[in-house]
Amino acid sequence: MTASALDLGLARKVLADQPFSVLLGARLEVFEPGRAVLALDLDGRLQQQNGFAHGGVLAYAADNAITFAAGTVLGPAVLTGGMTISYVRPATGATLEAEATVASSGRRQAVCRCDLYAVAADGARTLCAVAQGTVLTAG
Repeated sequence: MTASALDLGLARKVLADQPFSVLLGARLEVFEPGRAVLALDLDGRLQQQNGFAHGGVLAYAADNAITFAAGTVLGPAVLTGGMTISYVRPATGATLEAEATVASSGRRQAVCRCDLYAVAADGARTLCAVAQGTVLTAG
């Protein structure tokens, strides 16, 4: 299957087949050429001791959003080759959104950027982290 044959429904099935993503309640909101948005509700189970979303939750969201974005150009058989994340402010709010875009891609590799936003109940979005990752075709 080529990247162009992928659609949001199939991408959501791939996410649903990831037990850890199901455990966190992650959902794929956007899956379009060069872009993916992953979201999850920020309930108390995902907090660290100060009441902020745990950094590992943000890293998970960035990693998965980056991989889905890369999959839109590389196809479904992809794996993260590496990722960095910078936390710019504590994440508090109702929802976390990880918005990933493909910055550059070739036949076997894509470099993606991901902005992570804490979204308040009223819809106000606050940037809380920025990530960059390299995704490779598997095999």
